[in-house]
Amino acid sequence: MGGRFVDTNVLLYLASGDARKADLAEAIVAQGGTISVQILNEIANVLRRKMQMSWSDTRLFLDMIQALLTVEPVTAATHAKGLAVSERYGLSIYDAMVVAAALIADCDTLVSEDIRDGLVIDDRLRIVNPFGQS
Repeated sequence: MGGRFVDTNVLLYLASGDARKADLAEAIVAQGGTISVQILNEIANVLRRKMQMSWSDTRLFLDMIQALLTVEPVTAATHAKGLAVSERYGLSIYDAMVVAAALIADCDTLVSEDIRDGLVIDDRLRIVNPFGQS
């Protein structure tokens, strides 16, 4: 077991104006990792709706992410695991689906700014906030 799963919020800093967090996000991506299709969907939504990015630039950004990180599908098994994680740990459904995808991908670390830093899921997946107390 091993590997790192990267949450949406970390990747979005690559397109942000926050230079410190963008640099940290770039270093994380440079080390490789895994994401799920859900992460791609969430990125597309934020780039289009909140950041007002063009379709062309949105596609380029998504293509870059897919070239740098392994993309895992979201399946019915992911959904079932996510529901169980949400119920057990009190996470939102969407955060629990990210956690489920990380567990199914056999990752031992989930890099996220949104889920409680230090939380350990199923005795094998540790949540790590790479930005510390921001």
